[in-house]
Amino acid sequence: MGEFTTLMARDGHEFNAWLAPAAGVARGAVVIAQEIFGVNHHIQGVADGFAAAGYLTIAPCLFDRIRRGIQLGYSQKETQEGRGYRMQIPQDKSTLDLSASINVVKHAGRVAVVGYCWGGTLSYLAACELPVSCAVSYYGGQIKDHLDKKPRRPVLYHFGEKDPYIPPSDVEKIRAADQSGVFHLYPADHGFNCDERGSFDAASAQLARERTLAFLVQHLEKK
Repeated sequence: MGEFTTLMARDGHEFNAWLAPAAGVARGAVVIAQEIFGVNHHIQGVADGFAAAGYLTIAPCLFDRIRRGIQLGYSQKETQEGRGYRMQIPQDKSTLDLSASINVVKHAGRVAVVGYCWGGTLSYLAACELPVSCAVSYYGGQIKDHLDKKPRRPVLYHFGEKDPYIPPSDVEKIRAADQSGVFHLYPADHGFNCDERGSFDAASAQLARERTLAFLVQHLEKK
């Protein structure tokens, strides 16, 4: 459904983004914050899925701050490569790219940021800093490092109970910091939403999607 387009951030950085038009009349807009694997086949599919559900959807290529066209798979080597790229990109630069993406799609109505892994942390920060109506965070591992910032918009959190990177103590810290947040735990590992990873959990992914779509209806389509 989608295709790549070119955007410009406020600091003059040009970057690509996967833009997927809504099926029918747009019910709002969704900005996808990527994992550490780039806007690859999976993230493009995720964006197309939200577009099929009726939302104008955009997934900015945050790794374009390093170089254009980085799309990784899920091997151990590629995971390490992706972590290296993530460490090179200051958080404020990613925020600029998300902000530019919001500006491109906001004509469709209220905007949500939905993020996965690294993007799950960025979606939390978007709820703290950017003009969005809500955010959805899938297993955002670094949220615990940003709890000095408080969300100004509703946030839905998805965590896996078997996630080795986000222990229950971290989830409880986040829950204590955002007492108005909606938290769901699943009997699953990190990355359980990605059907191209060994940690994929179909039942958890489906339930999380249903909850996410209901959350978007609540906060993007309310009168």
